[in-house]
Amino acid sequence: MASEKFIKNSESWENLGGGVSRQFQGWDNQIMMVKVKFEKGAEGAPHQHFHTQATYCAAGKFEFVIDGEKSIIEAGEGVYIAPNLLHSAVCLEAGILIDVFSPVREDFLDGSGVSYFGDKK
Repeated sequence: MASEKFIKNSESWENLGGGVSRQFQGWDNQIMMVKVKFEKGAEGAPHQHFHTQATYCAAGKFEFVIDGEKSIIEAGEGVYIAPNLLHSAVCLEAGILIDVFSPVREDFLDGSGVSYFGDKK
């Protein structure tokens, strides 16, 4: 299990490749918040995971496909993604998403997760 963590005003961005970067905001073993920055045109390839996910669009515009349904999400809006649903996103206007996962994404913390964003550059 992940140890309890609290990060305040983290300025360190991790490059995930494909025009996507992230910052861990805080977590414990039950919940995790991650800020994800996208350049226009960046994609989160189709993927699924057993975690519950809620995503808030802090800035920009994104096209999500969740379980085959397309939705356009803009700043101030959000989406819910139930466990194990296939989902993806394309950034239509550069922006930032706030992802919340339950339970914690251990694969993010230990680096074992598959990247859905492309090669790191």
